[in-house]
Amino acid sequence: MKRSKGLIRLLLAFLLTLTQIFVNAQVRDAGSQSSTSIFPKGQLAPASNFTGTAWVHPLIPADSVFNIPVSSVTFEPGARTYWHSHGGGQGIIAIDGVGYYQEKGKPIQILRKGDAVKCPPNTPHWHGASPETGFVQMAITPNHVSGRVKWMQPVTDADYLYKK
Repeated sequence: MKRSKGLIRLLLAFLLTLTQIFVNAQVRDAGSQSSTSIFPKGQLAPASNFTGTAWVHPLIPADSVFNIPVSSVTFEPGARTYWHSHGGGQGIIAIDGVGYYQEKGKPIQILRKGDAVKCPPNTPHWHGASPETGFVQMAITPNHVSGRVKWMQPVTDADYLYKK
């Protein structure tokens, strides 16, 4: 029951985000956005948790009722998160560009527009852009009350560039 409730919340977050995307696309002046991304870049991500330049734009903030925050994250080529985990897991949907995703002890996965990954709760992982291409993702972090994020060490260049 708990698992299906969490899945329903994740699907609801996804549907609400898609609705916001549709509404924004209807009201946005096509000439006012120089980027090809459907989301604004947002605020510069903190250097204490990211290597390179990235921006975070909250789409659906968490509150006391709806505890599934959704954000878009834009990475410049080579930018990436530090190793981290989420108490409630995380879903990542590739919106644009080419991205990397890796769970501790597993090979890097290449992400392209439309790809989605599900990171289990409390699993150390990182994600970001490929060295040559920027990346835009939607990050869905369910059940953040059980621990939204635990930041760890930076991903080394050797690990970032190593593909098994």
